[in-house]
Amino acid sequence: MNSVRKSVSRNANRAILVKSRWKKRAVYLVVVLVAILLGLGSRGFSSRLPEFVASHFGDALWACMIYFGLRMLWVDRQLSVALWGSLLFCFAIEFSQMYQAPWINHIRATTLGGLVLGRGFLTADLIRYTVGIAVSWALDQIFQKLAGNNTRIDDDKSPKSLKPPKLFK
Repeated sequence: MNSVRKSVSRNANRAILVKSRWKKRAVYLVVVLVAILLGLGSRGFSSRLPEFVASHFGDALWACMIYFGLRMLWVDRQLSVALWGSLLFCFAIEFSQMYQAPWINHIRATTLGGLVLGRGFLTADLIRYTVGIAVSWALDQIFQKLAGNNTRIDDDKSPKSLKPPKLFK
C-alpha cells in the first residue's frame, strides 16, 4: 500500500513539474515576442526615436531575444547556461559576418536573412549584444527572486547542496 502511495505521489509531482515547466516556457515566450516587437519597432520607427536608441537598441534587443529564447528552451537549466550560450551564439553570428561569400550574402540580402545573420561585422555589435544579454540576465535574476526561486548566479544551487563528495568511508 505504501508503494502505491509513493507511485501516485511521484506521478503527481511529475505532473506538477511538467505544468510548471510549460508555464515558465509560456512566460519566456511572451518575453521573446515582446523583445521581437520592440526590436522591430526600434528599426521601423528609428526616425522618431532618439539617435542613441535607434543606433543601439535593436541589436541589444536581438540579443535579449536570444537569451530569453534559450531560457524558454532550457527552463530547468542554470541561468548561466543561457547567459553563456546566448553570448556564444550572438558572437558566432557576428563573427560569421566576416565571411562574405556570394551565396550567404544572397541570404543576408533578404529581410529575414538580414535580421538573423546580419550584414557586416561590427565590433560595436559585440558590445551591444553583451549589454543586451547582461541586462536580460539581470532582469531574469530579479524576476527569479521575486517569484521565490532562490537561485545563485553561478550554479543555481543552494549552498547546502554544495558539499564535497565522500571519497572514503
